[in-house]
Amino acid sequence: MADMSDNFVFAPPAPVSVPITGGGHFPVRRIFCVGRNYAAHTRESEPPFFFTKPNDAIALGAKIPYPVATASLHHEVELVIALDKAASAINPDAANALIYGYAVGVDLTRRDLQDEAKSMRRPWDMAKGFDHSAPIGPIIQATQIGHPTKGAITLAINNQVKQSGDLADLIWPVPDIIAALSRLVTLAPGDLIYTGTPDGVGPLVVGDHVTCHIDGIPPLAFTITPTA
Repeated sequence: MADMSDNFVFAPPAPVSVPITGGGHFPVRRIFCVGRNYAAHTRESEPPFFFTKPNDAIALGAKIPYPVATASLHHEVELVIALDKAASAINPDAANALIYGYAVGVDLTRRDLQDEAKSMRRPWDMAKGFDHSAPIGPIIQATQIGHPTKGAITLAINNQVKQSGDLADLIWPVPDIIAALSRLVTLAPGDLIYTGTPDGVGPLVVGDHVTCHIDGIPPLAFTITPTA
C-alpha cells in the first residue's frame, strides 16, 4: 500500500477511545443506539430500531458542557456493548462471541429538537448526535463479568434517583439486538451499541451531578457545566 502520510489535506483526527478497566483503551469505530427498549409493549410488536451518533460524541470527562441550541437536555442511562469482532447477518446464539465487554453510558438528548423532528417527520440526528452526547464509563471485559442478563440500572441526579430498572426488562436482550443490527450493517471491531433506557428520563440543568450504575459494571459520573 502506498504511503499516504503526506497526502492528507490536514492531519487526521486523533483516534477516539474508551478506557478499559485494568489498563488499555478500546478504539471506537461507530456508535449505534437502540430506541425504546424498555417500553411497555411486547417484543413481537416490532423489531428493534436504531439511530447513530458520531464516534467523537464520546464524552469521558467529569464535566460535560450544556449543549447549544436546546433548552431541554434529557438523560437516558444505558447498558453499552463493545464489540471486537466483525459479523454480518448472524443469529442471536452467535452474538455473545462478538462482545469484548460492557460499560455504563448515557444517551444525552436535545429533547426539544427531537420532538420538533418527530412532529415534522424529520431525522433525529441533531437531537442525538451533538458534541459530548455520549458519556461513557470504563469498559469491563466480558471475560471478567460474563454476559449480564439481569441487574439494576439506575441514574441519580444530585443523589436523587430518577431512573431505575433492571436489565432483565430489556424488550430485546443483548443477543437479539446484535443479531438485528447485523442484518442492517456489517458489524466491526470498535462498534459500540447503546441498548436503550428505562423509564424516568428527564431534564438536566447546569450544576446537576449525574451518577449512573449498572450491577457489576464500573459506574459513570459527571457534572453538567455551563455551555462552552
